[in-house]
Amino acid sequence: MTVDATTDTPRLRAEGLRFLSRRRPVLFALAGWSLLEAAQTFLFGYALARALDHGFLAGRPTTGLGWLAVAAVAVAAGAYGTGRVFRAVSALVEPLRDGLVRRVVAGALRDADHAAVSRLTHQVEIARDTFAGLVMVSRSFVFTAAGALAGLASLAPVLLLVVVPPLILGLGLFLVTLRPLARRQETFLAADEAVAQSLDATAAGLRDITAAGAQARTAAEADDRFTDEFRAARTLARWGVLRVLAVAVGGRLPVVLLLVTAPWLLSRGVTPGDLVGALTYLMYALLPALQSLMQALGTAGSRLAVVLRRLTAQGQSIPGPGSALPATAAQPVRRLRTGVWGGAPGREGAGWGKKPPRPTTRERAGAAVELRQVTFAYGPHAEPVFQGLDVTVPAGGHLTVVGPSGIGKSTLTALVAGLLVPDRGEVLLCGEPVHGGARRRVLVPQEAYVFSGSLRDNLTYLCPDPPPDAAVLASARAVGAYELLLRLGGPDATVVPSGLSAGERQLIALARAHLAPVPVVLLDEATCHLDPAAEARAERAFAERPDTTLIVVAHRISSARRADRVLVMDGTHAVCGTHDELIRRSALYCDLAGGWSEPAGALGDANGVHPVAGPGLAGDGGHVVAHSPVGQMQAVGDLRDARPLGGE
Repeated sequence: MTVDATTDTPRLRAEGLRFLSRRRPVLFALAGWSLLEAAQTFLFGYALARALDHGFLAGRPTTGLGWLAVAAVAVAAGAYGTGRVFRAVSALVEPLRDGLVRRVVAGALRDADHAAVSRLTHQVEIARDTFAGLVMVSRSFVFTAAGALAGLASLAPVLLLVVVPPLILGLGLFLVTLRPLARRQETFLAADEAVAQSLDATAAGLRDITAAGAQARTAAEADDRFTDEFRAARTLARWGVLRVLAVAVGGRLPVVLLLVTAPWLLSRGVTPGDLVGALTYLMYALLPALQSLMQALGTAGSRLAVVLRRLTAQGQSIPGPGSALPATAAQPVRRLRTGVWGGAPGREGAGWGKKPPRPTTRERAGAAVELRQVTFAYGPHAEPVFQGLDVTVPAGGHLTVVGPSGIGKSTLTALVAGLLVPDRGEVLLCGEPVHGGARRRVLVPQEAYVFSGSLRDNLTYLCPDPPPDAAVLASARAVGAYELLLRLGGPDATVVPSGLSAGERQLIALARAHLAPVPVVLLDEATCHLDPAAEARAERAFAERPDTTLIVVAHRISSARRADRVLVMDGTHAVCGTHDELIRRSALYCDLAGGWSEPAGALGDANGVHPVAGPGLAGDGGHVVAHSPVGQMQAVGDLRDARPLGGE
């Protein structure tokens, strides 16, 4: 992201003035306590001069000690004022930090900003620390310089002729370098942010990088980012040398001139005490204050301006889908959106115990789910998972998605759910863009989510209002989770996720989705840990639910035979049709069907498919083990994750 400093500076200045104008009481308190520091500076040098001239050099040590006591009191008063200054500065700094954090977090949630981590953990803290330092240092220089110059004028006005010209020259030299320093600082921060983005994208896409054999290219691109950052840092350091020259001219040259012109000054009525007081003002007040000011403005000040421009820039974000992205390592996902992903905690839906939201006229006449010319890839250099995909699922339809492992079936459901954003094309849910349809779909993945708490909470948290037990039990009974619910102790029983088998967790997730009042249900191998009969019951429950559109990612041929239509995914292409049509049209579907099925009829499956896998049959990769009669099926819930059937 590049921010034009020329056009953005007036906006930043206006925002800064508004920020400060809302805190006038804090500014007045800051100025008031800073006056004590100015008084300390004035009294310290003046007291030393009078202690010498009117005390020790005049043979009156008591008077000299009295003036030294005045200097000590001034130091104590200045320290007290400095302590109160820190309180006032914190009242300015913390609101600035809080406001910047809110902006960064809001922008990250809105735009999925890959640089948000760098902004939040690095740049916001830079803004906070440098703003605090800048306020402290600039305030200190103003009041310290005022006290020192007032002291020089009170001692001998001619001293100002020696001190003020080089001081102004040094400040002018420094101010001339501020703009170039700011530009170099912005270049350095941009390089630092590019490194953070590159590392974030590389870490997230390591699997794709390895699979594509792009390790060397990725390493070279990362090396380029580090090289750019190194060059920017080196250029910034070179410009920093001018700051040292400005400090030498404005802070140390007056000391040299004061010593060189000492005879001339003494001939003009300047006393030895006046010279000592002037050296005290220069060495212990003006020079340290000038060094701190130039350090703060030259490094921290320019950095603060750059960081604030970047953090507060209007519409700042990384490019969105379809925009040109930097040629960095593969970025696996361009944007994620919040929603229901396998029962992740959240409260969505339109109400328990009711039908899903009644479709509008447009929805009834159209489709529940539409993918129009959708293209999606896990990164700008990766092969697309989909390319120009068109899919339409009518309202109330039942679609099963099949294909080899890793072909993109889960990616398809994530796109339909709005969790992934396509590179091109659009996804519509009930006639509206999917990113606005979170309340119209629920997605249950293979790894069902169950959290610690009551069974009722696990089943009903997608309902905006607490449902009665009748509604909870009805959904549990519909998907086949009723016996599990009773065995666990009823809706108010405490659930320990580690004590449930994978199949039991899937039953809870299915009952939760059935209870959620949404019109589109996505089952991404959500029944893979259930036996065929339990799977058929669960799918039938959703298919028979009123005004419900069902999309199932299948792992058994029986799921495909139950569906109205079947979508066969084969690389970047897809074929859609009924089971019988695809048997004739799709060689891949024939292979999948042959691998899934076995001779029908033994158990009288309604779809003509034997529900029990057996060793040696088509599709057996050596993972099917016979236990007693091959036709025996273990009851749902008896099979735990850690205790396989028969110990096999």
